[in-house]
Amino acid sequence: MVWRAGSLLGLATALALAAGSLAGAQQKTEVRVGVLAYLGPDEAASAWEPTLAQLNAALPAYRFTMVAGSQAFLTAAVAAHRLDFLITNPGHFLELKVDYSASALATEQDLDGFSSSESVGAAIVVLDRRAELQHPADLRGLKIAAAAPDAFGFRAAFGELLERGLDPLKDVNPVFTGFPVDGVLTMVRAGQADAGVIRSCLLEKVIAEGRAGAQEFRVLGRKTGNGAKCQVSTRLYPGWAFVKVAQTPKPLADEVARVLLAMQPGAGEKVWNQPDDYLSVQDLYRSLHVGPYAPFTRLGIADLLWRYRYLAAVVGMAALWWVAYVIRVAQLVRRRTRELAEAYELARLKDVKFEHAMRLSLMGEMASSLAHEINQPLAAILTYARGCERRLEHGADPQGLREAIGRIAIQAERAGDIVRRMRDFVQKNPARQAPMEPAAVFREALALFAPTAASRDLAVEADIPEELPLVRADRVQLEEVILNLLQNALEAIGERADGKIRFAATQEGATIVAAVSDNGPGLTQEARNRLFEAFFTSKSGGLGLGLSLSRSIVEAHGGRLGADEQASPGATFRFYLPIIEEDVRV
Repeated sequence: MVWRAGSLLGLATALALAAGSLAGAQQKTEVRVGVLAYLGPDEAASAWEPTLAQLNAALPAYRFTMVAGSQAFLTAAVAAHRLDFLITNPGHFLELKVDYSASALATEQDLDGFSSSESVGAAIVVLDRRAELQHPADLRGLKIAAAAPDAFGFRAAFGELLERGLDPLKDVNPVFTGFPVDGVLTMVRAGQADAGVIRSCLLEKVIAEGRAGAQEFRVLGRKTGNGAKCQVSTRLYPGWAFVKVAQTPKPLADEVARVLLAMQPGAGEKVWNQPDDYLSVQDLYRSLHVGPYAPFTRLGIADLLWRYRYLAAVVGMAALWWVAYVIRVAQLVRRRTRELAEAYELARLKDVKFEHAMRLSLMGEMASSLAHEINQPLAAILTYARGCERRLEHGADPQGLREAIGRIAIQAERAGDIVRRMRDFVQKNPARQAPMEPAAVFREALALFAPTAASRDLAVEADIPEELPLVRADRVQLEEVILNLLQNALEAIGERADGKIRFAATQEGATIVAAVSDNGPGLTQEARNRLFEAFFTSKSGGLGLGLSLSRSIVEAHGGRLGADEQASPGATFRFYLPIIEEDVRV
């Protein structure tokens, strides 16, 4: 029984220790390290597992796990915040640094390598039996295989070919096999490509493993004197970077960096040095305009502007000049528009003043005849009034007085009507166009002109229908036009004993046509050419504004005024007014 108790006690102790160890393992914080697997996940695990093992041993509170994948896969993982660190090539690190604010904690170097700043390059390989291919320039027009267009080895070879005058995307035919890179050698071996681009030291590795013959492949453009242990066709760039992503805590990153720089690797393993500045990688990508320096990326646009800064400055100055010019033109247009509006308003006010002056001038010319016409009803009123006085003195009957007083009222109304027409015509009222019957306006204008014509023993012949279709017009302005044309006709016939003036109105289609004709000497050719020119007149005392203002008035009513092209004797002026479709009577 004692032995059994001791055995049970020992077993319980062992189980407790095992449980404690398991609990401690479960409490470790997982740290995910992405690894670029350009040769496949197995090769990546073989190359980088010793580094992760030393990190696990040196930092027992953490559990470092490897996540192997392609460059695109790792970039997506960084964007999704699924990685804490990465081990990747210098080109991929540069893109992560620009796009995701990643930073390098250390730069790798082979234990027997030359230096961490000259560790990575590319080799352009061809089959050894292709004797016609001796230099990279011999690849013009041929197929070149590479793992991917964003593979660092291809871009390193891209830079070397550009220096030799070849554009890999134009002068050669690139063929991309995808990862792992071994597919490049397979394609070249099968004759599907004339040459291939692989990472430095890969050729030596596959030969050492027996996957390729020692004399099967040959490296074109081999660089010498650079301290590299492998055959390369390009210059050497800094080694792979151990990268911290932006969200990784700084204390953890500091501990990892301390462990990496203090590692004591075994034979064939990696040495981690202080992080390189990777300026040579930046220069390569900038010269190729790829990665963060592609034309339509943030750095690419900035680099492009810097490269063409003088041209950009000229274009910028031209753009600024053009903007200033447009602003200046806009200001001038606004100022000119304002000045034109002010000038138009001044011209309109002057036209109103000239129109009023023309009315006064017309009334002045007709004043004596109008005074004569007013004197007639006044004389009749006086006669009837005297007669009424005499009848009252002799005891006249009321019926006779009533008839005389009625005649006095009729004559007074006649005089008042003459005065009203004169007042309405002379008053400077604003123009108000309204629907009206033109026949009534024509007759009223003829009645206003009748005393003037009678003073010259002349009667105006009138041919006006009883009714005409409605027009939209200002009554006073329309009378002004008719009176001006009648006055011009009266002055044209002068003192001729057989002088005649005729006014006719009719409807022609959708317009009302009014014509004033005389049998005077007619119009000279100069008068016809300058007929409606302001201040031009053939009369000794005229202002030269009558016809000009008359045409402005008619055109403001939507019509037109002109003189008939007819032979002398005489002249005929016609104006046209559009008919409106309104059932309104004025």
